[in-house]
Amino acid sequence: MSYEQAIKSLWTGKCTVTVRESVTDETTGRTSTIERPLLDDVACRISYDKVQTTNPADGAARVVQAVTLITDAGLKIPPGSKITVTQNGVCGEYEMSGTPAVYSQHQEIPLEIFGGWA
Repeated sequence: MSYEQAIKSLWTGKCTVTVRESVTDETTGRTSTIERPLLDDVACRISYDKVQTTNPADGAARVVQAVTLITDAGLKIPPGSKITVTQNGVCGEYEMSGTPAVYSQHQEIPLEIFGGWA
């Protein structure tokens, strides 16, 4: 088994990337915003990690969950996209929260819970 096949064999999830677009109705001339799937049913994996942070004001430790999307290195996901991931029977909506770390066979994209369109 090649390195690429070994990595991709762990991708048990599927994701859909949705973007918002402005469209103009030719009849009325009115512009409205629609959601459009950019990528659909893409193999992926969600990874969870706990990160401990401290508040300098009170020194109290706080545990935060970090979510990372692992998918093909060739995919281009625009900032501000909604990423819907289904893995292990659980579906969640996320958005990109940082710059992807791109490797030879995959990329790792930090995510946060989708809070709505900006």
